Amino acid sequence: MRADLHIHTCYSMDCATTLEQVVSRCVKVGIDCVAIADHGTAVGGLELQKIAPFKVVVAEEILTNEGEVIGLFLSHDIAGGIPAVEAIARIKEQGGLVYLPHPCDRMRESIMRNGSMYELLSSVDAIEVFNSRALPLDANRRARKLAEQYGIPGGAGSDAHTPGEIGNAWVDMPDFTDKEGFLQSLAKAQVVGKRANPMSRLVSMRARLASIFS
Repeated sequence: MRADLHIHTCYSMDCATTLEQVVSRCVKVGIDCVAIADHGTAVGGLELQKIAPFKVVVAEEILTNEGEVIGLFLSHDIAGGIPAVEAIARIKEQGGLVYLPHPCDRMRESIMRNGSMYELLSSVDAIEVFNSRALPLDANRRARKLAEQYGIPGGAGSDAHTPGEIGNAWVDMPDFTDKEGFLQSLAKAQVVGKRANPMSRLVSMRARLASIFS
């Protein structure tokens, strides 16, 4: 199955993509599984599960005091603005998985930008080794090296904030039924991806401004 493990919807403050647009795009490009990782909320994933004809992993991209971390297989929101170690603990309390997004992208917030965060890798379940929106040319290569160095499964995602970006990156992985099966399948996955058009960031910026001034 093709799984795009990092997608945003209109439940993110910098995205206007509706749930119906996510479904339509995934069907069009052959994405069989998505992780909806909206900023600061798990509601988008919970709502998409109700209408999607494919597998949906409920996730949230949480902005901690040290940077962003994603919780996979969540059942409810986790508030941001807390230490990374606390966010990780709250993900685990829900029975979720800890997923590091764009860990080596110097242009964005990531808990790995703080050297002391390497001590948290023992609590990390998966690392995003390909993010289509990563701007530094070496960011994805360094992320893959990090995952290999610590023996952590690697995932991939479009980080889509517009419908057309969905499917820019995915992992080809065996099907799964639960989080344990997900990790086993991810360990066998093949990463496929291409870089997004940098202009897509302007759409995100416009959506963010619209949410601020609406």
